[in-house]
Amino acid sequence: MTPQTPDDIASPRENAIDALPPLRETIARHELNAKKNLGQNFLLDLNLTERIARSAGSLAGKNVIEIGPGPGGLTRALCKSGAAHVYAVERDDRCVAALAELSAAAGGMLSIIPDDALKIDYAALCPAPRALVANLPYNIATVLLLGWLENAQMFDSMTLMFQKEVAERIVAAPRSKDYGRLSVITQWLCDAYKVFDIPPSAFTPPPKVTSSVVHIVPKKNRTDSVPLGVMERLTAAAFGQRRKMLRQSLKSLGVDETQLLEKSGIAGTARAEEINIAGFVRMAEVLQTLQKK
Repeated sequence: MTPQTPDDIASPRENAIDALPPLRETIARHELNAKKNLGQNFLLDLNLTERIARSAGSLAGKNVIEIGPGPGGLTRALCKSGAAHVYAVERDDRCVAALAELSAAAGGMLSIIPDDALKIDYAALCPAPRALVANLPYNIATVLLLGWLENAQMFDSMTLMFQKEVAERIVAAPRSKDYGRLSVITQWLCDAYKVFDIPPSAFTPPPKVTSSVVHIVPKKNRTDSVPLGVMERLTAAAFGQRRKMLRQSLKSLGVDETQLLEKSGIAGTARAEEINIAGFVRMAEVLQTLQKK
């Protein structure tokens, strides 16, 4: 018989969390019928929630922020992950009440934040190192991501669930149909890859789309100093008319588009979807210079 190692032995906290009632019972007891206006689809398969937590890599010693924990399936996994502390941001009062039992079992390592994720000051919420891990409400997922990217260096990593089509836009490569503004801005600031897909049947109620988990790591040693606002203006113009050549689509920027393209080393006949991240950075740097004239 193989002797147990310390890693094989569950902690009192893990035992207390594992002894909690099934999530379906929690949902029934607190009458957590999913609200469409809050983008709620509850993930009840604890094997999947633990897989999402593992996808974040080592969370040991980190402050983990979860958005929209609902009845707490993923929260349970995060509280067993070795994290220093878990901060669960939840605006639904019913879910806040349902999480109280988990909070007690977690032995002081779970803080429930009854607030709107769009209004939180994440730097003030908890000290670094911080990691975001969340099954995001689909109706605000992209808005949340863009807000976090604006201050990406606050986080060690972001492990987030999106609709599959949004996930594929985040990680898309140039010359693909999904490559666009979200691809460029995310990949300019971070390294991002899709981890795995989750079918609609895994959720209650089942959404109409497949979901995907994406792991995003902010770049620590960026060599450019382009402001986010400049890149947002550039990508909005370039992809706003993605079927047109750049010499046409960039006219809306209010600078000499021919000079912009020539100084960036990009052909005026190229289209936005053909330009890689480095090409957009060059254009943004030139645009920044031209705007100052």
